[in-house]
Amino acid sequence: MDDVKTAVRAAASQLAGVSDTPRLDAELLMAHALGVERDRLLLDPSRFAVPMEFDALVARRLAHEPVAYIVGYRDFWTVRLRVGPGVLIPRPDSETLIEAAVEHFAARAPRTILDLGTGPGTLLLAALAEWPGASGIGVDASEDALGYARGNAEALGMAGRARFRAGDWGAGIDGRFDLILCNPPYIGDTEELMPDVAGHEPAAALFAGPDGLDAYRRIVPDLPRLLAPGGAAILEIGATQPISVTALARAAGFSVDSRRDLGGHDRALILTR
Repeated sequence: MDDVKTAVRAAASQLAGVSDTPRLDAELLMAHALGVERDRLLLDPSRFAVPMEFDALVARRLAHEPVAYIVGYRDFWTVRLRVGPGVLIPRPDSETLIEAAVEHFAARAPRTILDLGTGPGTLLLAALAEWPGASGIGVDASEDALGYARGNAEALGMAGRARFRAGDWGAGIDGRFDLILCNPPYIGDTEELMPDVAGHEPAAALFAGPDGLDAYRRIVPDLPRLLAPGGAAILEIGATQPISVTALARAAGFSVDSRRDLGGHDRALILTR
């Protein structure tokens, strides 16, 4: 019987050249191959034998395929989201937006939520999990992403509270929302990305013109008509963009605050009126 701990250690050593988290990647791939959760694998690895498909999974990761695509999901905030080719993979940094929303709505829960650029439903479904009395709309230009979003809402028991529609940011959206969440593309067209991202994730969800600000220039001026009194619009930004996006927001009549991610970078701008 092959030793799972030894196999994971060997895989982590191989993956060190392609991943910033080689041990975690190896553990997730092993757990996926075994059909168990990672915590169960770590609790008692000696009870398992190395499955035949493990080496093939490691080979896919060595070719820079994202772990989330290989295992078919990514955990985000308190929810598990199915993901795959054609959809942006949720990042831990984006949880900063949910943290900021929880802080803003500490005294009262939002009732209506709008997620612009929802991807696989990431921010909307995380927010709906936080506030069971809320409902919301997720908008995305990608039908692939919307297919994942609808499936995730169904799997999480939120299909009755989450609606998804194809759209161009806020265009065609009526009504006002207590909470608007948005993680738009914000990478400059000439910026270099890691091979995992550049070779697999959808460019339309990543790049936004020469300076990475094209999406904000379209989204921010439309937010005043969409935001309900006392509400907040919370935008994800790149680490170099707080000054530029803050200027756009103030020009649209907003007061602006910011929150930093775990790496100490400005990540979320909170827009209020």
